Amino acid sequence: MTERPWYQAAGVPGLMRVARGAYSSVIHAALVEADFEDLPRNGAFVLAWLVHSGSVRDMSRWLGISKQAVSQLIDTMVMRGYLQRAVDPVDRRRMLVTPTERGKAAETVVAEAADKIDEELESRLGADGLAALRVGLLALADLGAAQHEPH
Repeated sequence: MTERPWYQAAGVPGLMRVARGAYSSVIHAALVEADFEDLPRNGAFVLAWLVHSGSVRDMSRWLGISKQAVSQLIDTMVMRGYLQRAVDPVDRRRMLVTPTERGKAAETVVAEAADKIDEELESRLGADGLAALRVGLLALADLGAAQHEPH
């Protein structure tokens, strides 16, 4: 019997876990260098989400954590100066959560670090390969998010 290589035995979940490290290490090093080492786990996702979508709506679904956990994460990020809360001027019953200047700066550091990995990936896969990887990951993310929707 021939043993399968580790990457076939691990399947897609194992490969994603290992591959995530390429981004994690580069992003973590960039955050430490820029004095953002106190950004909590999932904080980079929250900042990118808010910078690009402007709303906490659906965040728990995409993160795969409860709304309470998202609220606690936001609390931590507010206390550490990455986010701010304000009353929505249109609907005073709602709170708006937005990145502070510190939060925007941290999001820029994360984006630039991720771009370095993306550039290396593109050099190995080509533009079409990288685009296909993104489409596949988005489809997988959508499947995962659908699992967290109330039935």
